[in-house]
Amino acid sequence: MDILKSLGHPEEIFNLFKFKMGGCSTVMRKLDYESMSESLRTCYLYLNQTSRSFAAVIQALDGELRHAVCIFYLVLRALDTVEDDMTIPMDKKVPMLNDFHTFLYQDEWRFTESQEKDRQVLADFPTISVEFRNLAKEYRDVISDICHRMGVGMAEFLDKKVGSMKEWDLYCHYVAGLVGIGLSQLFSASQLEDPEVGRDTEMANSMGLFLQKTNIIRDYLEDIQVGRAFWPQEAWSQFAGRLEDFAQPEKLDSALSCLNFLVTDALRHVPDVIAYLSRLQNQSVFNFCAIPQVMAIATLSTCYNNPMLFKGVVKIRKGQAVTLMMEATNMRAVQTIMAQYNQEILQKVSHTDPTRDKTLRILALIREKSAVSQSNLPSRTAHLSPMYLSAAMLLAALSWQYLSTTAAQAQGTGDMKGQ
Repeated sequence: MDILKSLGHPEEIFNLFKFKMGGCSTVMRKLDYESMSESLRTCYLYLNQTSRSFAAVIQALDGELRHAVCIFYLVLRALDTVEDDMTIPMDKKVPMLNDFHTFLYQDEWRFTESQEKDRQVLADFPTISVEFRNLAKEYRDVISDICHRMGVGMAEFLDKKVGSMKEWDLYCHYVAGLVGIGLSQLFSASQLEDPEVGRDTEMANSMGLFLQKTNIIRDYLEDIQVGRAFWPQEAWSQFAGRLEDFAQPEKLDSALSCLNFLVTDALRHVPDVIAYLSRLQNQSVFNFCAIPQVMAIATLSTCYNNPMLFKGVVKIRKGQAVTLMMEATNMRAVQTIMAQYNQEILQKVSHTDPTRDKTLRILALIREKSAVSQSNLPSRTAHLSPMYLSAAMLLAALSWQYLSTTAAQAQGTGDMKGQ
């Protein structure tokens, strides 16, 4: 199915096969689990169970930073699970969020009443907290501080909806910007990156906000269906009486206008993202930071002015994701990717869109910061020879034939069983 979705993109088919044949090793190394303590192995098990996006790049980090970021992720996953669990009464949840950072130093604290899918990280929190306490003090101090600040912020937004655009920035700061700040401080603490990376909290915050806003924009329908509302009222109230109205077919024009408004707001963080990435020196840290960011701009390009966002799930193709993962390993490649998706969005900007002028301004700024002129913009397939492209198309055709034959055989077997 992944191959079929990439039929019109032969470079993605090539990269899917390359990835399966070992190309993933450039960003996804295998860990030596035998040398780990039992509790640390369990932590990595939980990491792979709870993270769809970050497990691979976390495990590819160098040295002791890998363990620090793994534990950081699991601590915040546990905190986030408390926030998301609607079965926990408010009078119990608020103190838990405010005090969560103190549980890191309590040997036996655990919470076994959660109904969330990731409840295991709470039920077995002692395994995570013991590995937290095994980290060097400079890592513990960062993780504890960010956990404290995030818990307080989450508690603040439990009983209120995101109203103004400033509140949207504040909410995203609490749940993602602080993650960017904490990670940056861990990078510097590990001495793999310059101290300035950890000190520049504004750029680190932008890294988190760009990812979080992309997720919020993409997940409109899923959130609405379960009664969550993260699109800021200041934005959607310009185009509809209720946020839920955007899911109605007759409100499509208004829905697209609001969608494009929010995508434009998210794009304003891209110049900071480019500047932040340009500072990084360690290859594993660069991959860790760059891959989610290029996937985010690819996702925004897919979402921009897309009616399907209000009807179902909108996401980038697996072949597209694999290609981005394998390519985004140096600054020049990231600039090229940013510039190309920037151009894709530019081509979708409608002459009648209310946010058109603002969108064009931020796209022009991104193009300038990417430092890649359109006349010299290389094709993402430029490195593939005609032979490779032909081979990719042949593989696609053979795969299609194989899948069709298999389906036909399965249907025939099913018919025979039914007789």
